[in-house]
Formats: sequence, C-alpha cells, structure tokens
Amino acid sequence: MRAFVLHGAGRAGVEDVEPPAAGPGEVVVDVARVGVCGTDVELYSGELQYLRDGRSRFPVRPGHEWSGRVAAVGAGVDPGWAGHRVMGDTMLGCRACRRCRGGRQHLCEDRQEVGILGRAGALAARLAVPAWSLHALPDTVDDALGALVEPGGNALRAVRAAGLAPGDRVLVTGPGTIGLLAAMFARRAGAEVHLLGRDAATLEFAASLGFDRCWTAESLPQLPYEAVIDASNAESLPARAVEWVEPGGRVVFIGLAGTPSLLDTRALALKDATATGILSASPGLAATISAYAEGAVDPRPLIAATIGLDGVAAVLSGERPEGAGPGPKVHVAPGAPAAPAPPATG
Repeated sequence: MRAFVLHGAGRAGVEDVEPPAAGPGEVVVDVARVGVCGTDVELYSGELQYLRDGRSRFPVRPGHEWSGRVAAVGAGVDPGWAGHRVMGDTMLGCRACRRCRGGRQHLCEDRQEVGILGRAGALAARLAVPAWSLHALPDTVDDALGALVEPGGNALRAVRAAGLAPGDRVLVTGPGTIGLLAAMFARRAGAEVHLLGRDAATLEFAASLGFDRCWTAESLPQLPYEAVIDASNAESLPARAVEWVEPGGRVVFIGLAGTPSLLDTRALALKDATATGILSASPGLAATISAYAEGAVDPRPLIAATIGLDGVAAVLSGERPEGAGPGPKVHVAPGAPAAPAPPATG
C-alpha cells in the first residue's frame, strides 16, 4: 500500500509499504481523511522534542488526526466493528499502570502515540490500531469532521479547564486550528470570545467565522478576562496570559513554543489564579463527536484544502496547496490517485 514515510529531517516521500494486519485486539482501518498538524511539521523539520530526547526515532509514518472505516478485525475484537466509520484516540496507554487504571491512559509513561511515538500513523491507505481506542462516528459526522475530532477534543478540554460560565469574557491567543476550535466551543458555552493574533489575514478569517472581537497585541483592549486560553506557539505569551487574566481567573496552556517560556509564579499566586496544562484530546473525544453531530460546533470552514499523499511533503515544508482557502487546516485523502508522472523529456 502507499504511505508517507519520514526518514529524517526534510527527507520524506510516498512509498509502497507492507499493509498492516489486524493483530489480537486490533482493527485495520481504511483511512478516509487525515489532518496535517503542527506536530507533523515538527517531525518533518526534526524539531519535535520527542526526537531531541530520543523518544521518537526515524523512520516515522505520521498522521494522528484521522477518520476511516473498519476493514478487518483481529482476534478478540467484536466483529460488529467491521464496516463502521470511526476515528481513534492518538494516545495509547499500556492499560496496566496506575495512570491507565485511573483513567489517565493518555499520560501513561509507556504510551504509544499514533503517528508520533511507537505506532505507525494514518498517512497511508490503511492503519492498524487497538479496537479499544476507536470511537464510532454517526452519519451526521462526515469524514472531514471525523478527522477534526482529535484537535476538537484538545480544544474542548481547554475550554472545560477555563471553567467558563455564560457571559464570561475569555481571551484565546493563537487563532490557528486549536485556537479557533477553542473559540467555537467557548462561544457554545455562552462566553464573550476575544481572539489575539499576529497578522491581518488570520484575524480576518476569524472574523468571517463570526468572531468580531479580534485583536493584535497592540490593539488588545484592557478588559477583565475571566479566562485566557493560550493556544499560540509564542514563548512570550504564557507570561502575558497571566498578566491579562482577572484575579481568581483561569489560564489554560495548550500551545507549545519551540523554546521554553518564562513564567513568574509570583504573578500567578498573587492573583490567586489557576493555571492548567492540556496535553491530549483523549478525555474529550466522545463529547466532541456529540457536539459535531448535533451541529453545535461546525469546524469544516477551517479546512483550507484536501490533497493526496503526494502533496504532503510540500505542505510540511510550508507550501500552501494550489487553490487553498483561508482556513488553517489541510486534510489528506490517502486513497486519492497518485499524481501522474511528469512527461519524459529529451
């Protein structure tokens, strides 16, 4: 089968690889859609922290935001899964340690992460995953929405951590995919949503989604924010988030900068503020599917383009697909036909 494989920083391409088989407790999925994520970009550039500390090693087949249909089931798996449309958890704990038994399998020290750590990802025609990691998709959640469940689960958890009540004012920094999804879930919770970005095009797109309080750092009004959700990759913003939040408020950190951020914990303590970090979508996947199914949140406008496997390397290197819309997310349809070979010359 065709798969996108990374062999080193900037060294990647589409290859023919052995298709997966469904081992005991596993299913094989025909992959329908895969979202390209910032983590995939960091894998491609070699800057991902997991690579630096030796947890992840090349070769890697990325892709962890996916949807598809179960094609085969392994021993011990309910045969009723066959034919079901599904998405799956990225974080695969050992299911035996204290954290896993306590419902925190996404924090397992020995976890695999689909497409990132120890488990081949979804940028391929087929994917093998444990059956216990699956979430069924209703008919009202199409393939594109299914591949947006994983980032949506992260955003939903960030909004839950912000503890928003109707009428609360929340500032979301970094209006990329996670930031905009967090803004959508915060709006659903009845909050007054403000977005902080860096460039006019990004903020104009956010405004097109109905968010009319979009600011740069220079124009941000001095207002009381009951919560601040930092979904940016700017190392300076975690400290600013603590400055901006109201005393007694909540600061949620879900964005990751490439270099460490400095945060004065005295500012946090003297405001009696609560700070929370969000790592994974795992505890928020089911609720995200429900929100999409009900139409309470519709993130489809975030998808700028859907490409085939042959276009993935260009996207990971920073190129925008031809004809792409203004959204921040690129999807991949692994089953799309291969690009035709260039005509012979000479």
